[in-house]
Amino acid sequence: SVLVLEAFSAAWLRNPKTLEIVQQLIAKGSTEELLKCFGSRMEFGTAGLRAAMGPGTSQMNDLTIIQTSQGFCRYLEKNISDLKNRGVVIGYDARAHPSTGGSSKRFARLTATAFITQGVPVYLFSQITPTPFVPYTVTHLKLAAGIMVTASHNPKQDNGYKVYWENGSQIIGPHDRGIADAINGNLEPWPQAWEESLIDPSPLLHDPFTTVNKDYFKDIQRHCCHRDINKETKLKFVHTSVHGVGHEFVQSAFKAFDFSLPFAVPEQKDPDPEFPTVKYPNPEEGKGVLTLSFALADKKGARVILANDPDADRLAVAEKQGSGEWKVFSGNEFGALLGWWLFTCWKNQNQTTNAIKDVYMLSSTVSSKILQAIALKEGFHFEETLTGFKWMGNRAKELIDQGKKVLFAFEEAIGNIHSILAGYPCFTMKLCGEKNLPLPTSIH
Repeated sequence: SVLVLEAFSAAWLRNPKTLEIVQQLIAKGSTEELLKCFGSRMEFGTAGLRAAMGPGTSQMNDLTIIQTSQGFCRYLEKNISDLKNRGVVIGYDARAHPSTGGSSKRFARLTATAFITQGVPVYLFSQITPTPFVPYTVTHLKLAAGIMVTASHNPKQDNGYKVYWENGSQIIGPHDRGIADAINGNLEPWPQAWEESLIDPSPLLHDPFTTVNKDYFKDIQRHCCHRDINKETKLKFVHTSVHGVGHEFVQSAFKAFDFSLPFAVPEQKDPDPEFPTVKYPNPEEGKGVLTLSFALADKKGARVILANDPDADRLAVAEKQGSGEWKVFSGNEFGALLGWWLFTCWKNQNQTTNAIKDVYMLSSTVSSKILQAIALKEGFHFEETLTGFKWMGNRAKELIDQGKKVLFAFEEAIGNIHSILAGYPCFTMKLCGEKNLPLPTSIH
């Protein structure tokens, strides 16, 4: 009876699609399913929220997004004094769940509504974006925080709510606990919380898409050692966005360096929340996700395959071997190659300086220590962090604020690269590839 009362509280009646689902469960006497929906609340942590889209307190829906946004807004008001001068950025991927009316765009607009009704400027992307655009925008525009609505590489029914602090990195403690407490203290929807249409004429609403889409690629030109890149290469690439947001932005990255554009896997090029060609939209699955990429590469004579996850913050790489077989690099292998390349470029450009004493690279504790081995040989610094991009990002920002040069940081995720240029002159990446491959001990 408590679950029935919760299900029919005024707040839950606002979305007709989730209401219909709950009514059907009650009519069927599906106590177990109602308990799954309403028997617990999603826990907000350092990764924000991630759960299936559906009715109830345990899932992603209009009300839980409103509650989360209200809590986050109140926490920022308490901790960032100039929040209403600086504002926040909100991005979203292409996920949608027609049976519940949930979508990343809908959730992003409800989030924007919560902040704008409290007088906070909102930089809401007008189009789907890769996750790296959000932390980049936080630091590039000096905003107070960022929110990305995405479930990354999770199954199609899921969605998520990633939170970035003013330093461009995902939050760490004690912010996670403080935000969670603030959410629990702001569960009752504020007046106009559901009226997303009111944000469109608001002077507090800004669209950063054009500016960021231009400046981001200028910055990667500046930080990618482009003076050492062979622009005359005849190497051919294939790229798959795995039905996510990555296609347009990878094309732009190739254009930024005057490379011939990669061949896009046509069946996976356009965003599709159903992910029809893969069992899981996750490049960590290795060859199973890359079947169509292999076929296109063989047809076009391409030697290298690049694969993003649906929100384009992970990268898998495969190369055709002389034997004709495809090798999917592990995250550790590719992290070693990128780290070596970035240091080699830096070294070539700084041969007469003593700046190496201020050069750093990072990786997390679950990753290979190949960068440490290179550091011992070459004389730069290596640091190991706890698991998670948030730890590398926060530590990188601390070092940069101290005047250090952080060239690169990466984490192996069963082989995937979290590629985020979060406004820093360094790269922090999560690399993916084939599962359970051995760690590299040398660079070939």
